[in-house]
Parts: sequence; C-alpha cells; structure tokens
Amino acid sequence: MPDLEIHQYEVAGHLGRHLVLDPRSLAYRRRYTGEPLRPVEWAPKVPVLDQQNLGQQGIRTSLLFESVDDVDALGSCTGNAATALISVLHDAPTLGAVGLDVTDPASAEQWAIGLYSDATHRDQWHTDAWPAADCGSSGLGVAKALRARGLADQYGHATTAEELGTLLQTGPVLMGLSWYSSFSDPGPNGFIDADPTWASSPLEGGHEVCVVAVEDVFTDESGALDYSRTILRARNSWGRSWGDQGEFRFSLSLYHQLQGSIDIVQPRLDASR
Repeated sequence: MPDLEIHQYEVAGHLGRHLVLDPRSLAYRRRYTGEPLRPVEWAPKVPVLDQQNLGQQGIRTSLLFESVDDVDALGSCTGNAATALISVLHDAPTLGAVGLDVTDPASAEQWAIGLYSDATHRDQWHTDAWPAADCGSSGLGVAKALRARGLADQYGHATTAEELGTLLQTGPVLMGLSWYSSFSDPGPNGFIDADPTWASSPLEGGHEVCVVAVEDVFTDESGALDYSRTILRARNSWGRSWGDQGEFRFSLSLYHQLQGSIDIVQPRLDASR
C-alpha cells in the first residue's frame, strides 16, 4: 500500500467522508495553464438524494444487506455525491442497465448506498466496511468503485482553486471538505459561507458533495481569479428541502481557506471522448 495521507473524521448519519490522499494522484492533476474560466453548469439526471430519513423514503437496509438492522441514516455522502456525478456522465438507459433508476429518488438512494458499501471496501486503509459498520469512506475510494464498475475510466485531481475551475470546464467534480456547523444552515441563496464567522463554529465532520456549476467568474486587475466573487454551486444529499432545493453555493475564497482539508476528484470518461 502506498504511503497515504489519512485524516479520519467522526462519522454521523449525515457526514461520512474521510480525507485520503495518495501521492501518486499528483501525476493526474489537470494543471491550470492560464486559459480563461467560464461559467458552466452540469445537470445530474438523478433527483436530489437524501442519505437521512431512510425509513420515510421506504428504504430498509435490512432488505438491502444480510445481517443488518434498519437504520434511519448513513454516512454515505461519498456514494451519494458520486451517484449524482455519474448521472451526468451517462445517459439514462446506460444508468438503468447498471440498476440506477434516475426517475425514482428512493431507488437511486438505494443504489447510492450500494456504491457507498463498495467504496468502504476499496478504502483498504480502513479495517471496517459497510455493512455492517457505518465507517465512512473517501473520495478516492468511491472513484475507485466507479472505475471498477466501468462507470469511469479515469479520475483526475485538482490541488488549487484554478485547477478546480479547470476541471469544472469539462464536467462535475467530487469535493470532500471539512464541514462546520454553520454550513448546515445556509444563508440567502444557499451560500454556506454567508456567515463570515463560519470558521469559529464547531467542526462537525467530513462531507462529500458534487460540485456541478461555476456560476460566476471574476478576475482582478492583474487577470488573476477573484476568489471572493467567483461562485460555485454544489449538489448535497440531504433532500430537496435543504439549502437551495438541495444545493448550495460557495465562493472560491471558502475553497482557498479550507484548501488543506479539501480533496478534489473528478471521475471521467476520457477514453470514450
């Protein structure tokens, strides 16, 4: 096993991402070469998913896995975020052929739970896996699961705000980040960093989301990205009643401030393009 950098967080029913960095991933960065970044939007075909309130959705984990009790929530954010992402990469018939029904939120959530399980088994640095331990997983683990299933043939990485913007020009990305309690109550228009004191709120854990849009791009007088005014939008997995119909916005300033605890992974289909 390579010399991984690992930071584990407490796993809860709405948070379950761990930071796992593989130094070999640096060879797969899509570097920023100065090309202009433009607003872009990627639309997931699956509805907004909900890793909480599983019982209300009619989802019984005891029927999905052997020797598992029913639970009301899972720290399956990596599986949920990756399900949103691959629903952009493939058409509905292709997704249906692998069991992902993009028309039914509960069915899609069950598929995401299965993907989460796969990711926990591919996180070989971890001794637990779901089922039956809700142990959380990583962006790297779920990217490996997508590739093993033939739903992605490569995955790239970004380590700067500019590289993140570059990746988003070609498709959605998975973003894992430290999640502060202030983020759980987004401000107007769904901005999780609307409260300038967010960093002083308690750290709740680690979370994985799917970044689906660059909504606004601004540069300063020198042509450099203006982080405070460049706005991104992400799909969350806590249902449509949360945030802005299940999504949230944030500035690149937030990414820059949390950069040391963020990992960006972009599963993609380069071989077929």
